[in-house]
Amino acid sequence: MHDPLIHLITQSVNLSDPEKELCRQYFEPVLYPKNRILEEEGKVPRYLYFIVSGFVRLFHYNDKGEEVTTHINCPPGFITSYTHFVNQTRADENLECITGCTLLRITKTDLDLLIQQSPAFKDFSILVFQQSLSYNEKRSRELSTLSAEQRYLKLMDEHPELLQHVPMQYIASFLGMNPKSLSRIRKQIK
Repeated sequence: MHDPLIHLITQSVNLSDPEKELCRQYFEPVLYPKNRILEEEGKVPRYLYFIVSGFVRLFHYNDKGEEVTTHINCPPGFITSYTHFVNQTRADENLECITGCTLLRITKTDLDLLIQQSPAFKDFSILVFQQSLSYNEKRSRELSTLSAEQRYLKLMDEHPELLQHVPMQYIASFLGMNPKSLSRIRKQIK
């Protein structure tokens, strides 16, 4: 079950056999059903998750009590309320399985130990952090500069698997529009 994680890491850094064992030791395999809340707003996130299979989203409630999906992740990738996980502060968002999920999870304490014990994993962690910052900057720019239709077409092109596995109301929210607008855009494209 750890092979996808080790494969992802070794695409960027060289892992020794003992470092691979450390990954197996510190990352705990877990299975969760569809719609399971993994981390709740108002609580300190307990884990960083690596998605082996399935789809996970981050969301919060706006001032009208409506769900706003801020991130959707699919395999292979990491997800948590990252800033709150790193700083061990109360999260202002929820982490939920959209589908049944196979995940690997690690606590902040164990992640810190892994980084101390593995120079390669430390390098990989820095790379993941840089990619996350880059992604968030790009996403913010796209939400403010692309039209709703352009955002949907980009998602279709870059992540077609989301359209097959994620409910349209989550995709609409993630793209910064309401479900009716997304439905209209999808009809126009067809």
